[in-house]
This record gives sequence, structure tokens and C-alpha cells, in this order.
Amino acid sequence: MRAVIYCRVSTDKAEQETSLARQRDELERLAAECGLKIVKVIAEQASGYEADRDGVLELLSLCEEGKVDVLLIQDETRLGRGHARMAVLHCLKKQGVKIYSASHRGEMPLSEADEMVLSIIAIVEEYQRKIHNAKIKRGMQRAIARGYRPERNLRRRGENAGRDRIDLPVEEIVRLRERGLTFADIAATLRSFGYEASKATVHRRYQEYMDEQQRRC
Repeated sequence: MRAVIYCRVSTDKAEQETSLARQRDELERLAAECGLKIVKVIAEQASGYEADRDGVLELLSLCEEGKVDVLLIQDETRLGRGHARMAVLHCLKKQGVKIYSASHRGEMPLSEADEMVLSIIAIVEEYQRKIHNAKIKRGMQRAIARGYRPERNLRRRGENAGRDRIDLPVEEIVRLRERGLTFADIAATLRSFGYEASKATVHRRYQEYMDEQQRRC
């Protein structure tokens, strides 16, 4: 399995650099013991109460892109403190990423309280998604009643449609992504508009767009 090492200290004092090095060494040994392939090492000096840490954002991007199976940390406090920790745990669980800690010498179990909070968050998030999709569907129904025909925006439909490249509105994908929606949420939104979009296809179109923008720079 592919693993990312995440190390964190709370201050930028020089002596803390040795703590980061110790964390990395310990986690590299744990990866070897568990037969994990390290694809990235992220180390940062930041408060655990902040959720928008550069290292955490990089970690979550790797997870969302499907490049990570396991996260290696010294202990659960390295992820963060308070609400920030729960937010990171939620994102990791949503992406199906396992957490291994040096303190447990393997996969880190979640407490009953954490499991309960994460379950509540997942339920609320699901209902928010249903409400969002219902609003889109209602808007589409109103537009159709006024004469809008969504089928005119769909091309390559027919007997061989499954073999053709699915036509998706890339600009809309980019716009929704910039607003913070996950690829799964974007796919659900596009399906509400009649597009045959999967999470994988949406992610591929977005990556193709970003690669094209980089080539132009």
C-alpha cells in the first residue's frame, strides 16, 4: 500500500526541527515493518488548532486524487487539535484512507466518541447533498417548463455512446472545484443536469484541464 508520512510540531523554534526528524525516522521504520511504500513525506511547523495548514492541504489533495492508501503519524495529536482534528479525520475517512500511528505500531483505532461524531457529520453531509441536488432538480424542472431542453446539450448519444468519450462541461467542473466541491459532489451535480458523469471521469477531465493550463504557462 502507498503511504504518506505526516510530521508536525506546533512552534517554529529551531529545537523543534530535531523533533520533526525523530518523527520521520520513527515513521519510516513503521512503514518498513508494515510493508508500506512511502510516496511522500510532509513535515510542517504549525498550530494543531488550524485546519488550513499547508501540509494538511497537500495531504488531503493527495488523498482525494487517490494517490494514498495509508497515512502515517506519530500519534493522533499530530493531525490537529479540537475541531481541526475532527475535520481532518472526517476528510480521511471520507476518502477511505487508513491511519497508522507509531504509538499503536499499526492502524490507529478511533474512540467511540470520534466514531459517533464522524457518523453524525456524514449523516448531515448526506442530507445537505440531497437538499442541494433537490434544489438543482427543481430549478431544472422550472427551466424545462419554460422551454429549456437539456438534451440539446448532450452529444454522442446512441448505440455506441458507452464507447465514446463522455462530453462534459469542463468549465463548470473547474468552477465547482474552485468552490470546494469534491469530485463525487461535482459528478452528482452534473448527473442532475443529465450528464452521465462518474467521479473518476470528472477527476480525469479536471486533471486534463489543469495539465493543459500548465503546458500553456
